[in-house]
Amino acid sequence: MLDSLVAFKGKPARIVGQTTHKFDLLFADDSTRKVREKDFRFIHPTFEQIVDTCPKADIEVLDEFQGEFLSLKEITEWLFDDYTAQNAWCASLLVEDGLYFYWQKDQVFVRPAEQVKSIEQKRQEEKAEAESLARCVQNIQNNIYDEQDLPYIQSIEKVALNQSKHAKILTVLKLDNTPESAHQLLLKIGYWQPSYNPYPKRYRIFEDEQLQVKATDIPRKDLSHFQSYAIDNAGSNDADDAIGIDGDKIWIHIADVSTFVQPDSDLDIYAQKRISNLYLPDQVLHMLPLSLTQQCALGTDKLSNALSVGFSIEGGRIFDIEICHAKVSVEKLTYDEVDSIIHTHGVLSKLKQIADHHRAYRDEKGAISLNLPNVNVKLFEGEVEIREQNDSISRQLVAEMMIICGRAVASFAQENDIAMPYATQDEGDFPQEILDKKFNLTLSEAFKATKHFKRSKTTTKASLHYGMGLESYLRFTSPLRRYLDLLAHQQIANFITQQPILDEKSVAERIAIFHSMMPNIGKTNNYSQQHFKCLYLLSHSNWQDTGVVVDKRDDKATLLIPSLAMITQIRLKRGFNFDDKINLKVRMVDLVNLSVDFKPC
Repeated sequence: MLDSLVAFKGKPARIVGQTTHKFDLLFADDSTRKVREKDFRFIHPTFEQIVDTCPKADIEVLDEFQGEFLSLKEITEWLFDDYTAQNAWCASLLVEDGLYFYWQKDQVFVRPAEQVKSIEQKRQEEKAEAESLARCVQNIQNNIYDEQDLPYIQSIEKVALNQSKHAKILTVLKLDNTPESAHQLLLKIGYWQPSYNPYPKRYRIFEDEQLQVKATDIPRKDLSHFQSYAIDNAGSNDADDAIGIDGDKIWIHIADVSTFVQPDSDLDIYAQKRISNLYLPDQVLHMLPLSLTQQCALGTDKLSNALSVGFSIEGGRIFDIEICHAKVSVEKLTYDEVDSIIHTHGVLSKLKQIADHHRAYRDEKGAISLNLPNVNVKLFEGEVEIREQNDSISRQLVAEMMIICGRAVASFAQENDIAMPYATQDEGDFPQEILDKKFNLTLSEAFKATKHFKRSKTTTKASLHYGMGLESYLRFTSPLRRYLDLLAHQQIANFITQQPILDEKSVAERIAIFHSMMPNIGKTNNYSQQHFKCLYLLSHSNWQDTGVVVDKRDDKATLLIPSLAMITQIRLKRGFNFDDKINLKVRMVDLVNLSVDFKPC
């Protein structure tokens, strides 16, 4: 085989020597290499210097050999007449190309015409795709895109929404295949507007669907002889609770959702996939179909169907608990309206006194509420609005009455051995100075206290809820908005109508579903709020406001900004103390990474 022409990794070479197991190859650049016989391909027994130019081959002369095997020598003679080293090399290049032929060991298979046609079509498509990709890359580099680019842009969008882990064009652009990198690019080329909120889709939150709903017709107690009040934000049309008094008995009426949604029904599975309403700045995503919400909401008609909880209360003791399906008369009021009439309105004034006494009872039992700043963030007509959520007498009234209701239902469930999703919280390890002044904490003290709370839990075992100062408690008053409230309704409703109820294991399984869904719900809510806060600051370049020092370490201060309900860290050149107020302005906003860099004015 000495002086033969061979091919090694696509290059022509001459065999110039041979040992027992290896051959010495000499290449055109005078480099040499020892290789085994299986690592090169024999081309021609006589070596000659190969040139790059090959004559055009008439492939049609091999039509009669379609589907057959030929040697390289036979292929060369048919295509180029003479079996020279140069012609054999050109023939081998055609075989390596793979369109008309392919190697089968040392033989050459002649492809049938239909295979050749299929390969040619595929190559044309790949060429067109490569040209299209190159064109899209050029457009993106110029911060533009057009309709032809949409398939590539949509592949980027899938990465931005965490629906895909890879987009070829991001790799070609040498960008990371991450949601943040894709998000940044979509903003840069204008495919996404800054106001677009990607987080519901990124965390796979189900969208609203239109479904047919039908309630179970059941007997109801007539409680319409006294007026009850649904107190909510202005513009709200899905009130799910109302409060009233009949003589000495307090009544809390809850939207009767369980007559529509039985355990394991299609609607129940629908709700389990969503777990909770999500009140985002740009939209509301509902746990249940809107058609059901509209039918269940209290106060939309002269009479409303409710699951009503009645009880008496004295000195913190709740007794004479009654729960029934009822027809009730509900008047809708806003928080502002109630604030203006609560001291002169007989029923509301009396309910306020009851709520105040119950709050005092819980305080004596160790309840702690920190009342850290909170804000409402809304996207309205393309503009972000941020308003501090101020506490009020009416909000305190409603919150306390709902707590009393949860306590009463928890007591009823325990007395009747009904498996329920109880909310519990172990006792926190609070420093004595916080316990001594828990009703008058500064912002820094309240911030510090958050670190001493034990994590709240949902369990089938009734036990202490330390933060609320209650021996047992469950959430019951928002079955339209929270799945565990709906689950509690289903249990109570089936018990009072003598229908089968879920056992403890089944309730625990539903609690587990709730826990599995909540991380994505929480991330969607938190990141959406932060997104629109960042958008607000981007559109208010001259923003300035006050931050309060709530923690410090050396020259680094942690500040809470009440007007934004945001936490930031900055370095301060001068000395500072807890609860000092620092005037701040914005240095930089990163919408994609949801970060804001503040600096002292």
